[in-house]
Amino acid sequence: MTETAVTDAAAATAPLVVLSGVNKHFGALHVLQDVDLSIRQGEVVVLIGPSGSGKSTLCRTINRLETIDSGTITIDGRPLPAEGKELARLRAEVGMVFQSFNLFAHKTVLENVVLGQVKVRRVARDQAEATARELLERVGVGAQADKYPAQLSGGQQQRVAIARALAMRPKVMLFDEPTSALDPEMVTEVLEVMRQLAAEGMTMVVVTHEMGFARSAANRVLFMADGRIVEENTPDAFFTAPRTDRAKDFLSKILSH
Repeated sequence: MTETAVTDAAAATAPLVVLSGVNKHFGALHVLQDVDLSIRQGEVVVLIGPSGSGKSTLCRTINRLETIDSGTITIDGRPLPAEGKELARLRAEVGMVFQSFNLFAHKTVLENVVLGQVKVRRVARDQAEATARELLERVGVGAQADKYPAQLSGGQQQRVAIARALAMRPKVMLFDEPTSALDPEMVTEVLEVMRQLAAEGMTMVVVTHEMGFARSAANRVLFMADGRIVEENTPDAFFTAPRTDRAKDFLSKILSH
């Protein structure tokens, strides 16, 4: 085996995202407590747990939307940069889809997907537009390219937000409760796009209350409570035989509805 092949093999097996001993406080509130987590390339990790358990904060530390008080976070073997151009580059590699879409209201759907490619990735505009149109088609909103976000349904806006993140060719995608602001009939269309991404091998960290998605698309389910990862397992094992009382209690409440 050549040295390059050995390096490539090591890179393939090394985790893509690693959190080690991560702590985060909001004032007196200790929202992340000594969190350790490794995520492999192509893995779909779903974070579930009661409100206030630290799920969204954990998700947001991975692209430094939230800073941490102690511990380390590495992406692809490199520590998170503090600020400036390096941080902008990192955020291009770590796509983020929020609860509230965060599209630019005064720009068309197409321009929303083109902008980051041109400004951050330095892609030529015609190429960026071609990529944007292709991705908008892929998430089912190709016909909406020339409209403004306000002219779209919530489900369509969220699919545009996914296309925008994908346009940056990220190594990992973070989804922070991407369906919680949507009407029930729009939830399915967004989850379908996410299932498709998971099937195509996109590395994903998903904070969600959608247990059906967790069961069908996750490789691993992490249950959080009080700022800690209390339990982690495959979806089948977690949903059929949770090991901790906290998880059993949580599931009995949400699955009985």
